[in-house]
Amino acid sequence: MSHARLPVLFEALYDGERHVGFGRPEEGVPQTLYRVQDGQVAAAFIATDGSQEALRDVLTEGAATVVVAAGDPGLRFLPPLLPAATGNALLSGFMGTHKKKWGGETAPEGAEFIPPKWFFKGFGDWVRLPGEVLNVPARPVALIEEPEVALVYVNDGDGTPHYAGYTFGNDLCDIGLHRQDPGYNPYCKLCDTALTPWLFLGPPPRTVTGRVTIVRDGATAWEGPFDCGDDALYHRVQDMADHLFTFPAVRRPGLVNYVLLGADEASFHDGFRIADGDRIAIDVKSHGVTFENRVRYVSPAPATTPAPLATKAPEPAATA
Repeated sequence: MSHARLPVLFEALYDGERHVGFGRPEEGVPQTLYRVQDGQVAAAFIATDGSQEALRDVLTEGAATVVVAAGDPGLRFLPPLLPAATGNALLSGFMGTHKKKWGGETAPEGAEFIPPKWFFKGFGDWVRLPGEVLNVPARPVALIEEPEVALVYVNDGDGTPHYAGYTFGNDLCDIGLHRQDPGYNPYCKLCDTALTPWLFLGPPPRTVTGRVTIVRDGATAWEGPFDCGDDALYHRVQDMADHLFTFPAVRRPGLVNYVLLGADEASFHDGFRIADGDRIAIDVKSHGVTFENRVRYVSPAPATTPAPLATKAPEPAATA
């Protein structure tokens, strides 16, 4: 089975109500959506083996249906399994995971696992979708696009994580700030991240290849390839995930986790600098997925910290 034909599930709001669909919508082809409740799809991954057949059986039985066409204005896609309640999903990821950053080597078999650096990006409802604007601070040092695989997990009532599948994203960040001082990395990551709504069912992909195109003023300003599958990584995906889920903070019952696996070298490493208004188009050729987002520099908000109160000068001492 080609990657482009792997089973896919997605959730969307249609006329304000939550639905699930199977397979990616195709232009001109009607698609049946099934009405679901918030959290119902996530619960199905806990209750079944996560296969398309089992999920379809659980989620479609007795469900109200609606037939829509791609591009229907009443259809709004959602990040995979995103809960309606703010704070019930986390977006985080690993750094320095690619072989390119380890001299082309992979972690030796049987050796003690030394985990890569990890970062917290934000809550799940901070995720942006394809076509939406990616906001960044007004004065970045040097931005970098990062096409990545994002693994999706949902925790059961005991906090045990259940792997659901994977999707793709662009973890935009300020690598220039990070290079000034690695301790600034939490600031570096305070840029919006895009995820596609398509949840690929199956194990993390061994091969993910594609191409990035950055468009400025209607013309291609930079383009280059990327590789972010398991075979391109120094660390083994299972080792990284197992280590992350030893921390209770990411095992809260009912929590959905989006876990980014790290990025290949990109436009920054080629000397290019992303500017305000640039459009970043990512073509995941191995999986037939394309998405695009525009970058917007956001002006600082007015100061929110009150100025210190003026100190009254002491009265001069009385003289006799």
